[in-house]
Amino acid sequence: MTTTFYQEKRHVMKIGLPRTLLAGLVAIAVFMTGDGFELTFLSKYIVDQGFSSSQSSLMFTMYGLVAALAGWASGVLAEMFGAKRIMLIGASAWVVLHLLFVGVALPSGVYPLMLGVYALRGVGYPLFIYSFVVLMAQTIDPAKLASAMGWFWAAYSFGIGVFGAYLPSFTIPMVGEYYSLWLSLPFSIAGLLICLLMVPKSKGSGNSSMSNADKLRELSRGVTILVHNRQIALAAVVRVICNLTLYGFPVIMPLYLATTNNGGGAWFKVSQWSQIWGFQFVVTIFGNVFWGRMGDSHGWMRQMRWFGCWFCVIGTLGMYYIPQFFGANMVLMCADAVVLGLGISAFVPMGAVFPALALEHKGAAISAHNFASGLATFFGPLIATVLVSTIGFGGVCWTYAICYAIGSLVTFGIHPHQPGFDDRGHRIAAIERN
Repeated sequence: MTTTFYQEKRHVMKIGLPRTLLAGLVAIAVFMTGDGFELTFLSKYIVDQGFSSSQSSLMFTMYGLVAALAGWASGVLAEMFGAKRIMLIGASAWVVLHLLFVGVALPSGVYPLMLGVYALRGVGYPLFIYSFVVLMAQTIDPAKLASAMGWFWAAYSFGIGVFGAYLPSFTIPMVGEYYSLWLSLPFSIAGLLICLLMVPKSKGSGNSSMSNADKLRELSRGVTILVHNRQIALAAVVRVICNLTLYGFPVIMPLYLATTNNGGGAWFKVSQWSQIWGFQFVVTIFGNVFWGRMGDSHGWMRQMRWFGCWFCVIGTLGMYYIPQFFGANMVLMCADAVVLGLGISAFVPMGAVFPALALEHKGAAISAHNFASGLATFFGPLIATVLVSTIGFGGVCWTYAICYAIGSLVTFGIHPHQPGFDDRGHRIAAIERN
């Protein structure tokens, strides 16, 4: 990895990212635009077809479970078989299963078929985006990895949140929700083609001579490391918590803000909610880059502890209470989206924290990170599925907020080996480092 870094050093742009990886960020932004098309309206669309809020939430929950398993496998699979190859497999699986979901499962109205196909589609995007994280870890200087991860999450946010949210707000009034789902395909196929033609291959993981048994053992280490490494386990807890609203709010907020189900107030149209959610992701694009650099300069853990967790507490509760007290106030909702977007993006160093906690097993550590990322897509909707019918939307939002507060406390037990900092997160003076 050191050799690879020095080979790439001459080609690093001022933003801290090797030019060879720029096409990968473009591929992620374009692909995730297609993946994100449905997030702001699919839950409402399913309810409008006669299914319950719990059935709608369960679809997202099972999708998240499959995504968690795919995320777990992606890190080690990418190291063993090449990041680009696994990216192409993930993108191809997404396209095929999306065709089945929109073309067969949804029109059939058969809930088990809808549930199964949509859940299986969850294997696609984690293999695509998290395999690219492995390629970044193989290429980029660890001292700059958090900054690079900032650009990675900026590309992700630009796709799934900005284009993925704003475009449906314009297409739904013109062609409706169902045909808007079809419009996601060109973006995902374009992302696949960019990856195929422009993303570089991995520069060797050293695992090509491993036996099948050794490969399976290495794959399992992506989970067993959570048991053997307490620091990784605590980091995984925070990684799950940090994205709960990112995947939970698209399930409940269209119902809370745009319908009267389970105590919703119907203050906004779905297109307006899409614009609020899209604006939050505009904030995260800048936040990911800003917090990536801040984390490298001032410490990863303190940033997540005080800004990430507590901004998310405020922003999460604001999403619920602003309509309650101020009605359909787009200005205040967008202001709250700024707070929540800054909070979510402050967790951007997580991609650097995991490998820094297990220097001897970086592939397994990245798999643990990806597994925890996938679990967020599972637990975010799961909390909504289990609680929305009993304690309502307010109870779900308070549950998310309490989780963020707990996450702040958990960060005190995480001490990554951040270059230039001691194990307590304090910067080491230059004279001391020399």
